[in-house]
Amino acid sequence: MGHGKLKRFAENETFRCLLQPDASQVLDRREGVSGRGLPLSLKDHDIKGRWNEHMFGAPQPIVLELGCGRGEYTIDLSLRDPSYNYIGVDIKGARLWRGAKYAEEQQLPNVAFLRTRIEFITAFFAPGEVSDIWITFPDPQMSSENSRLTSPMFLERYRKFLRSGGVVRLKTDSRFLHEYTKAVCEANSLEVIACTDDLYANPGIEGGGALYEVKTHYEKMFLEQGFKITYLAFRLEHEGPLVNPSSFDAAYWRAAEAPRTTNLRGGTID
Repeated sequence: MGHGKLKRFAENETFRCLLQPDASQVLDRREGVSGRGLPLSLKDHDIKGRWNEHMFGAPQPIVLELGCGRGEYTIDLSLRDPSYNYIGVDIKGARLWRGAKYAEEQQLPNVAFLRTRIEFITAFFAPGEVSDIWITFPDPQMSSENSRLTSPMFLERYRKFLRSGGVVRLKTDSRFLHEYTKAVCEANSLEVIACTDDLYANPGIEGGGALYEVKTHYEKMFLEQGFKITYLAFRLEHEGPLVNPSSFDAAYWRAAEAPRTTNLRGGTID
């Protein structure tokens, strides 16, 4: 590990706006009758249901950005609309450092960051505690359906804490993930409130504004390469278990996206 990352990790420990829980705080391994540990399960973190009380300057609706990377989207949204509290979530501390440092230096009262795996997200938020969710430029996980952040497995997690009527917003360069998420919405009769496979060719969606003007580091890179940005917003209102889509042609969309995968998703962007 480079000296720069070690320095960032050390500085992260000083940021009040950044929560970095130890795995033992959310993972529960109980002993069976034989003395062997049973399979891991989640237990609630102390912050669950208390974000407004402990992390923000005022009690306001909470918006999550999942996979926030450097946190620039979270920061920009918070500056544009201070009537909401924003939490950026990512597992990579070296990236979170940038957004957390800015929020700390500028003393932003409505920004926080959480370093954790998104698989553990239900340990941190109580029912109805989150108003809306942004998912910005995640790995499309073409070979693993359950690893996609818009898969029914993940959506089941989100709806445990998303308020009634809350919106999930997916902004991505990946047509594969965009079409997959559309298929998930169709299979589960989820209400789609906005959808486009070329966001910047349709400047009036949801009134424009921040949707077009706020860009992540990755988004800027993809736009410079000439790739289209897709957008999908839907309400996570559904009775009963969510199901995987049977109509999605993964092979077709995987093949269609191969050049993009080779050029820009080779692990060189940091």
